[in-house]
Amino acid sequence: MKIKINRLNHVQLCIPPGAEDDAREFYGEFLGLEEIEKPEVLKKNGGLWYKIAGIQLHIGAEEGQTPSKRHPAFEVERLEEIRAHFERHGVRVKDEPAVPGVSRFSFFDPFGNRIELMEMTEAR
Repeated sequence: MKIKINRLNHVQLCIPPGAEDDAREFYGEFLGLEEIEKPEVLKKNGGLWYKIAGIQLHIGAEEGQTPSKRHPAFEVERLEEIRAHFERHGVRVKDEPAVPGVSRFSFFDPFGNRIELMEMTEAR
């Protein structure tokens, strides 16, 4: 059987239980993402949902997080301006190895989640 995948629906990152206010401050206020309401049946699990680039970013509450290479990557415009903004506000950034046709770096949210931002410099 071949599975037909239509599009990516959401990406989930995790935060410690009870850290929703800090997550809301970072993702909603600092990054400027639009929060969307979680379905009633899932609200008891904690966490937050956001709209981002035509998909959803789910911020789930979970015990026992550990650093990992797992991460989402988002294409952006004005990558260097974003990086400078993050650095001015003390957000930890990480250089990524060069990839032809792409400028990129990663940043870390207050919970240690790595998120890559990339800007295409050449048509692919």
